[in-house]
Amino acid sequence: MSKNLSALSFRRGLVPNLFERMVEAAEAHGTAESAETVHALGKEFLFGDAITLGAVSFYDFLKKENEGKKVFLCNGSACLCAGTQDKLHHRAAAHFPEAEIGHICCLGRCHEGGAFQYEGKNYSGQSDAALETLFTTGEGDAVDRYEVVSARGTAILTAPFPGIDEYYAPFVALIQGGDRDALAVELKESGLRGRGGAGFPLGFKWAGCRAAEGAVKYIVCNADEGDPGAYIDKYLMEERPHSVLLGMMVAGWYAGANTGVLYIRAEYPDSLTRINEAISDLHRAGLLGENIRGTGFDFHLKTIKGAGAYICGEETALLASIEGQRPEVRTRPPFPTVEGLFRKPTIVNNVETFANLHAILTRGGKGYAAIGTPQSTGPKLLSLDSHFVRPGIYEVAMGTPLEDVFVMAGGFRNPVKAVQIGGPLGGIVPVDRIGQLTVDFESFKKEGFLLGHAGVVSIPEAMPMIEYLQHLFQFTADESCGKCFPCRLGSTRGKELISKARAENDFKIDRELLADLLDTMEQTSLCALGGGVPLPIKNALKYFEGELAGYFSEPVVMNAKR
Repeated sequence: MSKNLSALSFRRGLVPNLFERMVEAAEAHGTAESAETVHALGKEFLFGDAITLGAVSFYDFLKKENEGKKVFLCNGSACLCAGTQDKLHHRAAAHFPEAEIGHICCLGRCHEGGAFQYEGKNYSGQSDAALETLFTTGEGDAVDRYEVVSARGTAILTAPFPGIDEYYAPFVALIQGGDRDALAVELKESGLRGRGGAGFPLGFKWAGCRAAEGAVKYIVCNADEGDPGAYIDKYLMEERPHSVLLGMMVAGWYAGANTGVLYIRAEYPDSLTRINEAISDLHRAGLLGENIRGTGFDFHLKTIKGAGAYICGEETALLASIEGQRPEVRTRPPFPTVEGLFRKPTIVNNVETFANLHAILTRGGKGYAAIGTPQSTGPKLLSLDSHFVRPGIYEVAMGTPLEDVFVMAGGFRNPVKAVQIGGPLGGIVPVDRIGQLTVDFESFKKEGFLLGHAGVVSIPEAMPMIEYLQHLFQFTADESCGKCFPCRLGSTRGKELISKARAENDFKIDRELLADLLDTMEQTSLCALGGGVPLPIKNALKYFEGELAGYFSEPVVMNAKR
């Protein structure tokens, strides 16, 4: 059935777009879940009422339960660990009834805490006086401020933007030269691996899409950076947007695609604005549209605003979302390079991955590979949360000791017992293991952790680890697409077990039962959401056995490695 829906959606194309119509309806009426809206959209796009309702009711900002919400408080891991949200909720409740206070995850204000969204703008770290003024008059300071540091002699991802003409000169030379085979060699020699978490070789993925049959192909930028603690993509889109757009344009020329789509999460309103401004700048410069610079290459860029669904960070769920379908994970194979958007060959990469292409064009594949390690090449961005003395974005070469990054940030301002790196599916690293890690895929895997997107959330000593584990299970249960049982049911059962153990002194979790649950989720879930959350749970059970033992019927002894 979903293939038929993809075909129906393709006939209508990206403009008008069913998903965008859903978002527009919610913005106009507070929800897109009304019977009238669902019926009208289902009839117009031939999806029918049931399928349209199934999609609309999935998204946080479209569903009826968020109708009438005026202020949304971040409930992500970084804000939880910052300990700022209870006080923020109390201040908001002085101005809004509870029915008008909603929750959102995550706003990318992890460097400060106290994050919330009000009247379409993001705020964080506001004083009581500033909150009073904002909620009373609507006037406030929404500027996002954090450190941006390059540990390299010559910055790459954080380098100042020199202007469109200079920055895009290598791209113009590329499309005028017209040698795709030469670029294929450079991509392979660069060793660039995807920065979205999986670390898949970019050259191999792009070559697969280039070789795929079909007159219509797409380039999709996964800008749905939903990992709490990560604001790397947010930085790039807002401060270095052309690095992202150039990478997509290179991909389009190489693979034979004429359309690029950026799926940007609604939680990042400034990112959406800045990317759209940069696209307009490119049109004025004659670098987008038909027959770019007389080369015969046509390329168009379109942004799509998300609607609040963490699972859309998974590439196949994201593609289903663009098509107007319920964002459920698709089984693979076929992979998106063969059957992607509208079931056409598609390259899907995240923001930071595309941002690396300029360096490959200017330095060559071997020059790029000279940065980092043989297996993990190039620069990497990390985002550090509010527990650091100087939180912000840090650019380092792959292979840099993690401890060096933390020293550059001034260390921790508060007592911390562990850091979770790579989002809610990333490993929990006790502070005494930080010195064993370098910023690359191999080091983290060897030690039983996960680099992922490289957002860092600090778990303070004062926070019970059992509370954090319940938070991880709750997050997974809330964000599961529901398609596979192991994720949907496993995360709920895990949440229930921990909740009961915390609430009832006479209840102890059976260690073998939890081990079986985690192994089932890890081995049989369709995607990395259900399959990934067992890793941090196992890390915590291994390294914080003493703290957690009282919640279990017998001593906890588990293997943290996958």
